[in-house]
Amino acid sequence: MEQIKELSSISFENLIFFFKSLRVSDALDILIVGYIIYRILLLIQGTRALQMLAGLGFLVFLYFFSEIFQLLTLNWILHTFLSSILILVIIIFQDDIRRALAQIGTVPFTKIQQEYSYGIEEVVKAVSLMAEKKIGALIVFEREISLKDYLEGAVILESKISEELLLSIFNPKSPLHDGAVIISDGKVLAAGVVLPLSTNPDIAKDLGTRHRAAVGITEITDAVAVIVSEEKGQISLAVSGKITRDITPATLRKILSQLLGFETRSPWWKRIKRTREAEKRT
Repeated sequence: MEQIKELSSISFENLIFFFKSLRVSDALDILIVGYIIYRILLLIQGTRALQMLAGLGFLVFLYFFSEIFQLLTLNWILHTFLSSILILVIIIFQDDIRRALAQIGTVPFTKIQQEYSYGIEEVVKAVSLMAEKKIGALIVFEREISLKDYLEGAVILESKISEELLLSIFNPKSPLHDGAVIISDGKVLAAGVVLPLSTNPDIAKDLGTRHRAAVGITEITDAVAVIVSEEKGQISLAVSGKITRDITPATLRKILSQLLGFETRSPWWKRIKRTREAEKRT
C-alpha cells in the first residue's frame, strides 16, 4: 500500500514538473499538430483511404512486434518495406493529399454555402419541371465524404450546374438518364453514375431502383440525394439512409441550403416537418 502511495506521489510530482516546464510554444505546437491530425482523419473518414491507413498502421505494429521478439526475417521484410513509407503514403493517398492542399487556401476545410446557392436554385428549377412532366431523376450532392469511388464507368463532365444541362441528362431519350448525377464543389462532376442499392428491408416496397440507390449512397456516405419519381412525379429527399417523399420545391430549396451550408440545427427531417406545417398555415 505504501509503495502505491509512493508511486502515485512520484507520478503527481512528474506531472507538476511537466506542466511547469511546458512552454507556450510547446502547447501551441501540440495544438497545431493535433488539429492537423483531426482534419486529416475527417478528410479520409468513410473512404478507402481510412482502410489503407489502418492497414499501414497494422504493418507498423508488426514491425515493432518483430523487433521486440527478434523475428528476424519478418523484421527485415517490414524494415525494407517501411523504409520507403513516405513515397508509399504519397502514392496511395495522392487524391486525398491533393484535395487537402486544395482546401488549405479556402476557409479552413469548410465549404461556403454561397458556392452552392446558384447550383441549388438550378437543381430546384430542373427538379420542379421534371416532376411536372414525370421524368425520373437522381441527383446526388457530395459533402465531406468523397464519391469518387463510384465514378467507374460514369461520364465525367465537371460542368457548371444549369437547369438545361440537368434536363438534357435526364431526358428519357438520353443514354445517361438511368444513372445518377453527382454534384461536387458546385459543379456537375459526373453523369450516368451507378450507385449501390440499399438492402434495408424496411424500405417501402413501392420504391424503385432510383429511390433505393439514393438511400443506399446516403447510408454509406454523408451525401444528400434528390429523387424525382417518373411514375408519380413526386420529389423525394434522402439523407443518412432516410427518405422523405413528396416534398415541395420550396421545401427542397430550404433543406438543401441548410444541409449544404453545414449549419448545426435540428435534424433535417424535423425541419421538413416544420416547413410543411408552415406551408399549410399559409
